[in-house]
Amino acid sequence: MMEKMIIGRYVPAESLVHRMDPRSKLIIIFLFVCVIFLANNFLTYALIGIYTFLMLGLSRIPFRFLYAGLKPVLWLVLFTLLLQVFFTKEGSLLYELGPIKIYEEGVRQGIFISMRFFFLILMTSLLTLTTTPIEITDGLETLLNPLKKIRFPVHEMALMMSISLRFIPTLMQETDKIMKAQIARGVEFSSGPVKERIKAVIPLLIPLFVSSFKRAEELAIAMEARGYRGGEGRTKYRLLSWKLADTMQLLILAILTILLILLRS
Repeated sequence: MMEKMIIGRYVPAESLVHRMDPRSKLIIIFLFVCVIFLANNFLTYALIGIYTFLMLGLSRIPFRFLYAGLKPVLWLVLFTLLLQVFFTKEGSLLYELGPIKIYEEGVRQGIFISMRFFFLILMTSLLTLTTTPIEITDGLETLLNPLKKIRFPVHEMALMMSISLRFIPTLMQETDKIMKAQIARGVEFSSGPVKERIKAVIPLLIPLFVSSFKRAEELAIAMEARGYRGGEGRTKYRLLSWKLADTMQLLILAILTILLILLRS
């Protein structure tokens, strides 16, 4: 399952979203995170859903690939839904079975919050799926350039965030390999008492940490061998280019924001 995780992965393809400027994609993701909180009824969430799936369609990433990669996260979305349904005690009573009581507002809030969570995961995953780590670094560095005036380490910050994203699938694959090796030795991760399962995780964490530090050291040596000395005086092989499609996407998001404000309950 961990091998199919899509967070932090890049999928090469010829699509409108792939060709967009990384700066516009970063701005769109940031604004989307803010705009989604304007939705507070079924109509506004339907608009958010249409916009999200429109972006996914333009990216030309297979839905089966997305579904397989987001399977582990869907359980978290379902848990969020159930948490709201069973613990929100507002509105009219819909169902009662002993101590279990389900209220109208609990169901409503559960659906809305889980939908919000799901759309946020889809849109943020879309950024890494359609943008290479180098493009993300360049985009972040350009957007944060004004902070250089106050001596903020913009280049180092952007590089650190980019490397962190790139390491997520690598660490997932490493975890999967270690788990399979431990299972081959007779360790049980999915059965037995909770206490025994927690104990079984410890032999998994130690080699994972050792492997992570080893990979980080190898990366540091490789960067030093290639003459990396920070962002000062560095030139870029690929220059960022803002296109008409980037402006149009921001305009569509602006129209969506206006509609959400007008259609709010």
